[in-house]
Amino acid sequence: MEQKKQILVALTGNPNSGKTTVFNLLTGARHHVGNYPGVTVEKVEGRRVYNGYTLNIVDLPGTYSLTAYSTEELVARNYILDEHPDVVVDVLDASNIERHLYLATQLIEMRVPLVLALNMSDIAKSRGLEFDLPMLERLLGARVVPMVASKGQGDTALMEAIVQTAAQSKPFSPVIPYGKDIEAELAKIESLLAGRTDILERWGSRWTALKLLEGDTEVIGRIKDLPILAQVNASQQHLKSLCGDAADILIADRRYGFISGACQEAVKNPVIHRHDISDKVDIVLTHRWLGLPIFGGLMYLVFYLTFTLGSFPMDWLDSFFGWLSERVLQGWPDGHLLWLRSLITDGVIAGVGGVIVFLPNILLLFLGIAFLEDTGYMARAAFIMDRIMHRIGLHGKSFIPMLIGFGCSVPAIMATRILENRRNRLATILVIPLMSCGARLTIYALLIPAFFAPHWRGPMMWLIYVIGIAAAIVCINLLRKTILRGESVPFVMELPPYRIPTVRGLLIHMWDRGWMYLRKAGTVILGLSIVLWFLMSFPSPPQSDAVSDNLQQAAALEYSIAGRIGKAMEPVIKPLGFDWKIGTALIGATMAKEVFVSQLSIVYALGGTDEQEQLMQLEERLAADYSPLQGFCIMLFCLLSTPCIATIAVTRKESGAWKWALLQFFGLTAIAYIVTLAVYQIGMLVSVWIA
Repeated sequence: MEQKKQILVALTGNPNSGKTTVFNLLTGARHHVGNYPGVTVEKVEGRRVYNGYTLNIVDLPGTYSLTAYSTEELVARNYILDEHPDVVVDVLDASNIERHLYLATQLIEMRVPLVLALNMSDIAKSRGLEFDLPMLERLLGARVVPMVASKGQGDTALMEAIVQTAAQSKPFSPVIPYGKDIEAELAKIESLLAGRTDILERWGSRWTALKLLEGDTEVIGRIKDLPILAQVNASQQHLKSLCGDAADILIADRRYGFISGACQEAVKNPVIHRHDISDKVDIVLTHRWLGLPIFGGLMYLVFYLTFTLGSFPMDWLDSFFGWLSERVLQGWPDGHLLWLRSLITDGVIAGVGGVIVFLPNILLLFLGIAFLEDTGYMARAAFIMDRIMHRIGLHGKSFIPMLIGFGCSVPAIMATRILENRRNRLATILVIPLMSCGARLTIYALLIPAFFAPHWRGPMMWLIYVIGIAAAIVCINLLRKTILRGESVPFVMELPPYRIPTVRGLLIHMWDRGWMYLRKAGTVILGLSIVLWFLMSFPSPPQSDAVSDNLQQAAALEYSIAGRIGKAMEPVIKPLGFDWKIGTALIGATMAKEVFVSQLSIVYALGGTDEQEQLMQLEERLAADYSPLQGFCIMLFCLLSTPCIATIAVTRKESGAWKWALLQFFGLTAIAYIVTLAVYQIGMLVSVWIA
């Protein structure tokens, strides 16, 4: 006779969740009571035969968490870790779903085969709660079974879920995200744990790192490696100074954020709320109709303050680089190495200085975004966008990499790793360059003051960002309906409680991104500025071609390699309202978007008026050469066109194929050309009609 399959089931849950009632429903009188070895905690075991399987059920002590703060918690946790049950059943009070899911998140982190028993479903229903069970199962990576154990309802469905879960070779467990600051510290700890096979085989690296960061005394007692413990202490201190709270509190907040996000997705009209203040604020900020206008208004405020407050330090930096260039010109010996003088003033100072001058705008923008992130609002922005994203085949979580794209496309594309669905990830990668990165901000900060009155500058900045978001949505819609068709996979969006950011945290987040920009200006931009200066300086025209200094410089520019390339491009870009000067700057922008500004700085340094006269400001020169319509079209083309080479490279790496990188490069360039052509030609027709 074939032996029946044995399934070891661990039954856990919060006190007062009805766990004992569920246990009795499953086992009846077929159970016995003893004590766990070494402790005076009751160990209750029973069994149930179902459909040819023998379910050996162990009723673990009731506990609210698995942090080993009490004997019961330690017993329950160690049993799961040491005995490796085939299935862990977590009994939840369905009428208090958010509170009871906290234990479930810790079981998910342990990556155990999990079944969730939604007990007291009748009470939850009487309170107006409705559960989208398939959605909840997909979000939590576990089967969910509604039960009313006190009335004998749901035991068969629970046993069937146990058998099915035990049959899985490798259960799916979602990774609970803890935010970039905590994740960075976890990565440091995990890297040091790599050699501890004794620990990793039992606990796993991520779970161990989490417990260490939380200050779990038992896990810390098992780790006697001083470098690891030193890193744990350093990480705890860093998070404390950065976020203002201890690491265990921050981790708990993130777990509750994960729970809140899951309930927002899969529970209708929940009456149990996590944080009263956060929930009251969310009533307004995530309102179905008010949420999106509020989000737009907050982003407009960030852009307005970025532009208004940034104008003062920008002027100071601009004056400094102008003064520095003038000192070099005045102190340079006449007739000696004039090419080197030109390289220093027109290449290095004009090129790099023309980019660094926008550092105040970059820092202020990143400060505003860091404030919205650290307060917890950016998570709400993703939730608000979820309604739009669902309509185009994505989840609101796809909006998170797109938000990062406002800083830089490269880390934003790398951030798409949080998206498990490949189609969603590819679609998001391809459109991330449509988010106005910090490099493009330098272009806007140059062109908007040049062409628009002060009261129009904030709205124009806001408009160009909105156009990018709208273009991304349209492109995602097209991609998901054509080459990337397929079902969208749901995700849990973390909704952490609102917090007051620390000044230190805001400054660190602002400076980290600002420093990336400065390093780019000091390395990539410097190198490209020198290359572009060379292309615009050589070959030199015959002296006989020049009749004055002004014409000499203009002729030199047109005669150069860059001028010839720009001239060759002019017939193609002229319908867009661009000339050869803008064309050469666009070539530089394919290397890095900031180079567009440094290129124009070099163009006007070479093609300006007599050296004895005071040089006009670049904004004034642009305003004299182009119309506001042309200025807007330049910004539009820079927004929609091909991203920088670094972005193309990371797209190739993250997508795994050159075809996606080339599609991004040529596709966005084609879109930019078509849209800009339409805007410029329609604008010209309207201006003629009005005139």
